[in-house]
Amino acid sequence: MRKWLLAMAVGLTSSTAMAADPAPDQSPPQLSLERLFASPDLSGAEPRGLKLSPDGKYVTVLRNRAEDRDRYDLWAMDTSSGEWRMLVDSKKIGTGAELSEAAKMQRERERIGSLKGIVAYDWSPDARSILVPLDGDLYLASIGGDVQRLTATEAGELNPAISPKGQYVSFVRDQDLFVQPIGARSASAITDTGEGTVHWGEAEFVAQEEMDRHTGYWWSPDDERIAVERFDEAPVGVVTRAAIGASGTRVFEQRYPAAGTPNVAVSLYVMKPDGSGRVKVNLGDDPDIYLARVDWTPDGNTLLVQRENRAQTQLDMLAVNPISGASEVLFSEKAKEDSWINLSHAYHVLSDGSLIWWSERDGHGHLYRFRNGDWQQLTSGDWEVSGIAGVDEAAGKLYFVGNRDGVLERHLYVVDLSALTPSDPTRLTQAGWWNSAQMDDEATRAIISRSNPRQPQQVYLADASGQRIAWISENDVDDPDHPYHPYLPSHRETKFGTITTQDGTELHWKMITPPLEQGKQYPVFFQHYGGPHAQEVNRAWASPMEQYIVDRGYIFFELDNRGSANRGKAFEDAIYHAMGSVEVQDQLAGAKFLKAQPYVDPKRIGIYGWSYGGYMTLKMLEADPGVYAAGIAGAPVTKWELYDTHYTERYMGDPNKVPGAYARADALQDADKIADPLLLIHGMSDDNVVFENSTLLAAKMQAENVPFEMMFYPGKTHSAVGSAHVWTTIFDFFDREVKKAD
Repeated sequence: MRKWLLAMAVGLTSSTAMAADPAPDQSPPQLSLERLFASPDLSGAEPRGLKLSPDGKYVTVLRNRAEDRDRYDLWAMDTSSGEWRMLVDSKKIGTGAELSEAAKMQRERERIGSLKGIVAYDWSPDARSILVPLDGDLYLASIGGDVQRLTATEAGELNPAISPKGQYVSFVRDQDLFVQPIGARSASAITDTGEGTVHWGEAEFVAQEEMDRHTGYWWSPDDERIAVERFDEAPVGVVTRAAIGASGTRVFEQRYPAAGTPNVAVSLYVMKPDGSGRVKVNLGDDPDIYLARVDWTPDGNTLLVQRENRAQTQLDMLAVNPISGASEVLFSEKAKEDSWINLSHAYHVLSDGSLIWWSERDGHGHLYRFRNGDWQQLTSGDWEVSGIAGVDEAAGKLYFVGNRDGVLERHLYVVDLSALTPSDPTRLTQAGWWNSAQMDDEATRAIISRSNPRQPQQVYLADASGQRIAWISENDVDDPDHPYHPYLPSHRETKFGTITTQDGTELHWKMITPPLEQGKQYPVFFQHYGGPHAQEVNRAWASPMEQYIVDRGYIFFELDNRGSANRGKAFEDAIYHAMGSVEVQDQLAGAKFLKAQPYVDPKRIGIYGWSYGGYMTLKMLEADPGVYAAGIAGAPVTKWELYDTHYTERYMGDPNKVPGAYARADALQDADKIADPLLLIHGMSDDNVVFENSTLLAAKMQAENVPFEMMFYPGKTHSAVGSAHVWTTIFDFFDREVKKAD
């Protein structure tokens, strides 16, 4: 059923007109599509996997190569001298072997499928060695640079880790968990039934894709026990997925838990490192649950398990006896009506057994202390905590990252851990930046990553007061050697503002314009995502692609609609059982704002989105024909019953119980209403938003004799958007249908 939109009054809180730019003396060098996808990366050094060694003597990072921006090596900086050196050269050590299908899919889940070389590593607790997975095998690198190969099997190793006391290396191979004492030449399987649909020590599909949980086993702090997940995919429906490549098609029988269908059967066990003493954890009487998080208390005497119900309206914290497997509920989080529970990694067990816990119970994501059955709120206000950076118990300080200084920025803060009432936190990072931070176990130092619209990511080591000690990656765009430096003269300022919807909701937008000439009107590249758990409008460095779009003569525009993240629970809950409704209205408000600007050509506004953004393109064209000059839908969901359980049911409920909500939300029923030019793009090996979403849409539009264009990519997955050909196709379409539109 088509959802008609109400007319919305739009009010701008910043200036609605922009003065024309003075004519430059000479044209600065401009970006090219070829340069955007070449090496070195225009954004400069992009270190990954930033860690402080357990003894605090080193900072380690994964650093990409100048000549191959997708290949990463392991580097270390001596924090006393600031000296850098490469610890593991991925080209010299690696075999170049192809990863297993399971490893490839794990990387897709982590959005690192295109990366090569070293993508993860794990410090030993004595800070003398580092476990490095590479090309399907495991290596142990010393801080001195020596590298020992631990495995050399045809089967790859998944989820490798060094145990907390450093006595063992563990990993998953052929769906069983293996443990290898440090110094031993071989590993032993401590589970032995992993085959077919049964997996040990792995995270199931929805845990990886939707719950941000990428492992299925957890060592106790004393190395005495391991909690191990077992899941059986037998209940999950089989989807025949054709990975259509350029020279052939591979058919996969994939277990995919589509909305409204059974999930995997999950259970949890605790055992010793040799597999003995195995006990099953009591996860309750309801088998249809999600194993959300698993952790140990610092003394190793209790296993903490977060159990989420299928509807995602209740999250229980279980305290488990690791010897017997018996459990009890410590506390529960319950969603308000017409809402759901958001999972978080922002929790921390203190030495006295109390727990720092993130909750949205007051309508915003804030931190609480749970102690002996009582709750103490530590932060409060009309803003959000996004994560815990560190805890200094001795000094009574809690460090966290949040947006107290405005939704467009994110900062590191510190607050008194023992305050009886929420106190004002102290900001430790510089205003005007988007920051992330992590600290050592004692919260004496922090690794801070920051960027803003003019400066790509910088990383530095700071003390507990936030003062910079040393640069880890200065990545100064003003340095003449920086890859982006030659393009600074043509770099256009990112401007921010808000519009107010008819019901008084404030929406944030960002805009980049080419140099404006008096009296001239410009076409708009209106990009959107629109889905939950995301914020696109912020004061962070963006892809240079946005500047290239402006170089081509477009105004770049983006707006965060209701349903997006970091604005409070009510702002997000607007999409409950109503995907494709209020988000479409809010984006329409953005279009109306654009059309009212004297420098915008109201007939030349083109819309583009990928994934949820592709879905939004379809819903926007269906809802408001004639408003947009054209639309591009990349990898769109077109029928929510095709998407997975944990994501879809969180927002839309069970399709067996609320079929009407699903019917209203899909993009197929009203596809024949699309009257504006449409380009449909999809990777033909996509196992996230499966290709069937686009083939269903194409078939529906063809049956209704609705003209459209499409470009499908053989062998490409959901990350197909990261290729030059996709963007060549996008610009060819927009230049024809938007820029030159009458």
